[in-house]
Amino acid sequence: MMKKLEYRKIQRVGKGSFILTLPREWVKEAGLDKGDHIAVIVQDDQSLLLIPRKILDKKEREERTQREFRIHVGAESDIESVCRMIRSLYVVSADIIHICFKSKVPPEYKTAIRHLSKNLLLGSEIIRETDNEITLQILIDHPDFPVDQAIRRMAILALSANKEAISALRKCDRHTIEIISETCNDVERLNLYVIRQLKYYLERKDPEALGFKSPKEFLGYRIIANVIKEIADNALNIANNIQTVQNMIEDQMLLLNRSLDEELYMQILEFNSKAHRFFEEALNVLFRRDYEGADRLISQYQATTRLENDIVIMLSSKKLDPNISAILRLIINNSRKIIEGGRNIAEITLNRTVEEKVDWTILS
Repeated sequence: MMKKLEYRKIQRVGKGSFILTLPREWVKEAGLDKGDHIAVIVQDDQSLLLIPRKILDKKEREERTQREFRIHVGAESDIESVCRMIRSLYVVSADIIHICFKSKVPPEYKTAIRHLSKNLLLGSEIIRETDNEITLQILIDHPDFPVDQAIRRMAILALSANKEAISALRKCDRHTIEIISETCNDVERLNLYVIRQLKYYLERKDPEALGFKSPKEFLGYRIIANVIKEIADNALNIANNIQTVQNMIEDQMLLLNRSLDEELYMQILEFNSKAHRFFEEALNVLFRRDYEGADRLISQYQATTRLENDIVIMLSSKKLDPNISAILRLIINNSRKIIEGGRNIAEITLNRTVEEKVDWTILS
């Protein structure tokens, strides 16, 4: 039903952009707010059709045919291989996955698939379970959990795992290892979700749905997710190394010549804290699309490498037990990788925003 006709004036902003204000009543009725997206569709008669993104996404979800897959498990199949296939189908945007067995589902498969669904596949549920079949359905979609939010949550968890691993130098027990391991599982779960969303919208050639301005940004976010996952993996590696040394001491297989040097430990903690702040700021400039902020961060990178060199020199001058020294070098190396990851994210920010900062033309 047509409503009252209004005329609104086009305004010019900057060098070549034009804006048109929206009717306040329409914005309120559509449930829109600052930052929401609106699809602008050009009609054959040059008129414009405006559709709120949330309405368009809902319509597309209702109309989209569900992608359904079947995995046939034979007697020669391997549990880990089947789980890898389920993970791959999740990543390529499967909606329903049937795991079919020739005979009764073995208990070990039930346990593995339930663990996979609960701990690694975000938004997945076992919706059907018979004697010879288990069915998974993926229920979460992008509007419910934006990719930027998933990336931010990944980073918080990965840096938390890193901090826990370093604190384990003073006190390490199996409970600490379990906490770090669970955190790493959460990071992997979010990582798979991010890859799923990136692949889905890349196939649809719809970068705007994720807040991207061009398809080039898909690759950048894929790299960022991998950088964060590596931070979590390295944290678990540090914790496992500390636990191994601790177990050897408890079993009287190893006797430390000297305990942890407190001065050196505090220097390493400070270096790691700076690495965290550098990485967090790199993510902030990424989400703000802040070219100048990313450029400043890259300029600061060399100062962090000098700080690392000072700590390595201090470590070499101390008479530490070789086992402790090896773990400390691992921690320092991991802190450096966090800084390098932040620098890579800053580079990605430059690449995704540089065209917005310069005047450019395409020569034919």
